[in-house]
Amino acid sequence: MTKLPVPSPNVEPGLPRRGRPPKARAAAAGDTRDMILDAAEDLFSKHGFYGVTIREVAREAGVDTALVHYYFGAKRGLFDAVFLRRAEVWNNDRVDAINRYAREAGEAMTLEGLLEAFLRPPFQWSLKGGPGWKHYSALVAQTNANPAFGGETMARYFDPAIRRLIELIKQVLPGAAEVDLYWAYHNLSGALTLTLGETGRLDRLSGGLCRSGDLDSACDYMVRFAAAGFRAVCTDRP
Repeated sequence: MTKLPVPSPNVEPGLPRRGRPPKARAAAAGDTRDMILDAAEDLFSKHGFYGVTIREVAREAGVDTALVHYYFGAKRGLFDAVFLRRAEVWNNDRVDAINRYAREAGEAMTLEGLLEAFLRPPFQWSLKGGPGWKHYSALVAQTNANPAFGGETMARYFDPAIRRLIELIKQVLPGAAEVDLYWAYHNLSGALTLTLGETGRLDRLSGGLCRSGDLDSACDYMVRFAAAGFRAVCTDRP
């Protein structure tokens, strides 16, 4: 005997179910999550982790506070989600670029070429990726200088890409001491995040001669400056 399908108790037989279909609901949830991340990224980039509340993020995103907690838990979970979202893109691009350069250059690999490949992606994302990437660059700059949890956060999301760069620099500077390589990168890291923060400090200091928003020029200068710095630190050890 063939069994007839049992209708859902809340749905009349032959009629479509009410509400959004599963894919539409999933898309709507994704949109809401992104709106919250965008709002949090903007606020964190301007006021820092401690200067922003969950309530302010919810108000900026136009959602209920409970929804922020539902998706991200406490404020640190929200912050980590904001940080991770673009870190994956940023670092994947950098690692792909230096690996591609190393394959193509082979034994002709140079410090300038490696640093150009490593530095250009974050500058290009900040330059052409829209307001969200500007906010993210400013957030990275703040986090890199945060003594409370900046070191741990940067290590968690950025160290694999940086270690790959240092591995390749060792091939260009085979006699370099490990301690010198890490000090050299430390100095580059500070210059990079300060520059991506576009604070306007350079504009005022130079009387308008240089513009902090001229990220193409900033990257060109940084490649040359960092290459010379690595050589000086790693090959001129007293």
